[in-house]
Amino acid sequence: MSSDASGGYAGDKTATATYQDLVDNPSAVLIDVRTRAEWTFVGIPDIRGLDREPVLVEWQQFQGQPTASDFVTTLGDELAKRGVEKSDPLYFLCRSGARSLSAAIAMTQAGFTQCYNITDGFEGPLDADGHRGSVGGWKQSNLPWVQS
Repeated sequence: MSSDASGGYAGDKTATATYQDLVDNPSAVLIDVRTRAEWTFVGIPDIRGLDREPVLVEWQQFQGQPTASDFVTTLGDELAKRGVEKSDPLYFLCRSGARSLSAAIAMTQAGFTQCYNITDGFEGPLDADGHRGSVGGWKQSNLPWVQS
């Protein structure tokens, strides 16, 4: 687990380490950058027990599509509405850690100083059979989540 900013962001965290950081730090923010379809059909982290909700802002509307051109502005506005400071820790989540890495870098470039990528994502990497959800990630780590 990296904690240096040599990659253009604060570093990488596992889903389990992120959840512990959310428990320990009330100013920490979880940001899910997956698509609306993923939130609806796969589920979202449930941090209501920490008296918080994840911020849901799409990095792109559909996988394989270009990045949402207004991502930084949209997320920045949402964070400002929630009273989030640019120095508060931000944890970015996607399916498996790729889009969230790009989002962490983009928000670091926008002046947020503690942007972390959740490396194993919500569903984790592919297993030997080409399936997600059994090797790592938020769900496989038995962290709280809900599905609509």
